[in-house]
Amino acid sequence: MQLTFLRRVCVPVMVLVFLASCVDTRKATYFNGVNTGTINEKTPVPESIIRPNDLLSITVSSLNPEATAVFNAPNNAINQPGGGASGYLVNADGTIQFPLLGSIQTAGLTKEQLKDKIRKSIVDRQELKDPIVSIRYLNFRVTVLGEVRNPTVLTIPNEKISLLEAIGLAGDLTIYAKRDNVLIIREENGLKNIQRINLNSNELLTSPYYYLKSDDVVYVEPNKSRVASANSNSQWVPIALSMLSFGVIVVDRLVNN
Repeated sequence: MQLTFLRRVCVPVMVLVFLASCVDTRKATYFNGVNTGTINEKTPVPESIIRPNDLLSITVSSLNPEATAVFNAPNNAINQPGGGASGYLVNADGTIQFPLLGSIQTAGLTKEQLKDKIRKSIVDRQELKDPIVSIRYLNFRVTVLGEVRNPTVLTIPNEKISLLEAIGLAGDLTIYAKRDNVLIIREENGLKNIQRINLNSNELLTSPYYYLKSDDVVYVEPNKSRVASANSNSQWVPIALSMLSFGVIVVDRLVNN
């Protein structure tokens, strides 16, 4: 009797434990085979292009604080609905209304290009001498979805974030994440650009997608284990409920009889 029990119960359990121990853990780790040392290639930080609906902080400074104050008033006076940050909202036509300079076309420019444009306009109008223009995004954000512990939208004040930082701020990948097929959706020139990243490879460290751009969407796909688990759960729930109902009926009839 005991020998039969061992064969029917213990042996299958031991086989399952052995198979589980043979799982390739390399698929659940980052940067397999990366050696110690220095990577000579410099990873580029992509520069975002200003688009309609962007919210910009534009600050002008000079040696004449009184004359400069008029250029900075909108940053302090314009409040977004819901108590959001103050700044210049880029209109649907790609322009902003700037004090004394009027309508300025901003969409399609980088921050550096817009800085030069505003500085040149101020100097040409002889409003200020040697003005310094500072611009930053108030709506620089990335979205992280899928097999992460905390799917979220991240607001990045310093306008610089890597893919690894974004994943870390989202609570890291779950054990069910496909680390070799992370999707990045990026809008450029009005088109959606889709790129797949392999976190098991050290090529990410020199990839142009190592650093994210504003409004990038990171989607982490589930692996086969997650899909199989979800399908298994969806199949067993109705079966369990049916068995429970059947058991209640049997017990009820036995008690009544």
